[in-house]
Amino acid sequence: MTAEALTDKLLDLSKLRAGEIAELWYKGVCANPRTKSYCGLDKDVIVRQAVSFYKNLKQLFFSDNPFDEVRRFLDTSRYSDYACEHNVPLCEAVYALIIMRRYIWLYADNQSILYNSPLDVYQTLESVNRTILLFDYAIYIVTLQYDEMANR
Repeated sequence: MTAEALTDKLLDLSKLRAGEIAELWYKGVCANPRTKSYCGLDKDVIVRQAVSFYKNLKQLFFSDNPFDEVRRFLDTSRYSDYACEHNVPLCEAVYALIIMRRYIWLYADNQSILYNSPLDVYQTLESVNRTILLFDYAIYIVTLQYDEMANR
């Protein structure tokens, strides 16, 4: 399997199973003491935000300018606005993104689609690195957005 084929498989899984992954993420966020503010939020809204991120991950992944694409996506999803309006501390909003990133790989690993050969492991690591970059951009943008909202 080529690196692109494995990446497509992982990103397609994220898109096709976005609802399931987002539900698992929500349970994980609510169970985590570092993201306790999320338990009081409207479940439908934050799960929908996670579903949207998981469904759009492939578009973000293959974008020519992923930073700008992640920024546009976050502006559209209102992730920062919603969290800030509901008094979610910045550290929790960031950690929820970190958990969101983790659940992509936990889900894929539980589906046993990742590792059929040593080459698959290498290709998976390449995909993980690019996905981490996307979430790093998201975290940076969320902190900027929180700062902008605080200065209004």
